[in-house]
Amino acid sequence: MNKIRKGDEVVVKTGKDKGRRGTVIEVFDDGRVIVEGINIVKKHVKPNPNVGEAGGIKDKAMPIEHSNLLVFNHKSKKGERVGFKVKEDGTKIRVFRNGDAVDI
Repeated sequence: MNKIRKGDEVVVKTGKDKGRRGTVIEVFDDGRVIVEGINIVKKHVKPNPNVGEAGGIKDKAMPIEHSNLLVFNHKSKKGERVGFKVKEDGTKIRVFRNGDAVDI
């Protein structure tokens, strides 16, 4: 069970986009995450007439390491670490370190 999942709102805690928030678009198996509007780079693209793609310089979202992200807590209005808790019925849920549940 991953601590960061697709659709989570996250805060970047280090790097060039430090302090910015975004929504997780994709999570890879090796621990990298693509976040909407975070870690955008310029990509030089050749034109491809078979697909109808024009050439030029395009913006592309690149993956960021999951250890550089914190899940955003709407109650405290800041990014917090996430842990796991097993409920009485045996289901496992994600919780913030202060005890609040992540998934509502």
